[in-house]
Amino acid sequence: MTQQPELIQREQKYEGKIVNLRIDSVLLPNGHQTNFEIVEHENAVVIVPVDADDNVLLVRQYRHAAGESLLEAPAGVIDPDESPDDCAQRELREETGYASRNLRALGGFWSSPGFCTEFMYPYLAKDLVESRLDPDDDEDIEVQRFSVSRISQLIRLGEIQDAKTIASLLMTLHLFK
Repeated sequence: MTQQPELIQREQKYEGKIVNLRIDSVLLPNGHQTNFEIVEHENAVVIVPVDADDNVLLVRQYRHAAGESLLEAPAGVIDPDESPDDCAQRELREETGYASRNLRALGGFWSSPGFCTEFMYPYLAKDLVESRLDPDDDEDIEVQRFSVSRISQLIRLGEIQDAKTIASLLMTLHLFK
């Protein structure tokens, strides 16, 4: 087993509404000391909703950090008192207006483990039923449907550029062959 680095010091630099920033001073197994800048972010879910006609429901929304509207799978942060399953249903209802009677967990992945603590729980949502919740105040979302057969092309052509969406879609495509 690989020896783990030793945490020497942790310094909180910023606490915000969405992220916190800390600096960890670490002694590496090779004897070198280094600092890591860590963005603390709550864990999240990402959902691939598929309707009865094998269309994937994606959402288009403006992302200020990217400076453009992106095509994404519905996603959101898990509330402190919420399970990933419950969060997936809530986000699906808020962003698409549907709930799922067949929600399947697909595993998980780190969004950007080089500097961020966020772990993502991807889901496949089938057997969709109308069940709308109001979206968050900062969301202006347009739902778009794409046949499962077009998803690989949308990724290849750069129509889908969001990493969590690409990862989650690739985790589900084999289920439709």
